[in-house]
Amino acid sequence: MSGCTRPPPDLVILDYNEVINEESSLNDKIERAYGPGALGVIAIRGIPGFIEAKQKLLPQSHTLAHLPQETLKTLEDEKSMFNAGWSHGKEKLGDKPDFAKGSFYFNPLSDAPGTKEDREKFPVSYPCNVWPKSSMPNFEGDAKALGNLMHQQVVALSVHIDKFAKSKVPNYQDRLVSDAMKNTEKAKGRLLYYFPLSDSALAEGSADSWIGWHNDSGFLTALAGDMYVDDATGAPITCPDPSAGLYVVDREGESVKVNIPQDCMAVQLGECVQIVTGGALTATPHCVRGAVPEPGSGVKVARISHPCFIDTVPHFPLRMPSGVKMEEVFQGALGESKVPPLKDRWTEDGMIFGDFLQKTFERYYEHNKK
Repeated sequence: MSGCTRPPPDLVILDYNEVINEESSLNDKIERAYGPGALGVIAIRGIPGFIEAKQKLLPQSHTLAHLPQETLKTLEDEKSMFNAGWSHGKEKLGDKPDFAKGSFYFNPLSDAPGTKEDREKFPVSYPCNVWPKSSMPNFEGDAKALGNLMHQQVVALSVHIDKFAKSKVPNYQDRLVSDAMKNTEKAKGRLLYYFPLSDSALAEGSADSWIGWHNDSGFLTALAGDMYVDDATGAPITCPDPSAGLYVVDREGESVKVNIPQDCMAVQLGECVQIVTGGALTATPHCVRGAVPEPGSGVKVARISHPCFIDTVPHFPLRMPSGVKMEEVFQGALGESKVPPLKDRWTEDGMIFGDFLQKTFERYYEHNKK
């Protein structure tokens, strides 16, 4: 596999203390990270307790992925379309089940989010948590600790996103995103275990062999970084392939690799923020390239990561600020050859979040089949 074709732009890294200070002036940095043509991701360094929480949770992904199949079966939640608990081979890339990775989904904010009526009406959006209590007794507490910490940082960063949007769009509603992120119960942690690449994937050499090209369709996604392990033992290893990892599309349409420092949490921008800010900020297509092991090493390389998707209630209206035209929302979009165009999914101003996600799911299914 070849690496990126050009040097990536600098990753914007913020300090925790400037993020939690609502009076900090971060507009320039927000624009460099999330403006049209930027990487669509920002990193935060110095978060108290983050490194320790990450080091407790991430290695448990290997343990989880290697539990007996009969145990993993008890952790599946079919009624939520596998949006809670364990999921492996349930998602599809076109018509083919995706066995490249296993996921454990959980809500760090609530074991039973929303009302009973919400959960019955929106079982995919409001699933109840399923935990491996007997086989991994510390897992639930560690998962909630890291997920809550990530949610708190998203809320703090959202204040500055609102300030930036207000500076660019006069009719932008004050504290729109930060209030939505602060008050939501809709958070989805996804502890991922990327299994070693299959022989066919290695032969194909695909640039998106672990996760295909996509935009985050929600609001904000917190990233806890990644780690690599020997699949056989779970022992941490240094990734042998410098081309492996997270890639985004830059303003020239090139694929560039993003290296998130191990002591940083990152936040990716979703398409819903692009919509509600009238295109002042832009989501960026991204994928994850698999790791090719060193020849003759015998090591099967696996990757672990933990994104946490912070979103709103399904009936939240995705409405651009007054005075903004829909073309302005779309004009900064990147990589539309790699992902279904936003204009084909957000088709009406005020379209509710739940309908947008459903339309997005349908379009990606059709796109991946092609």
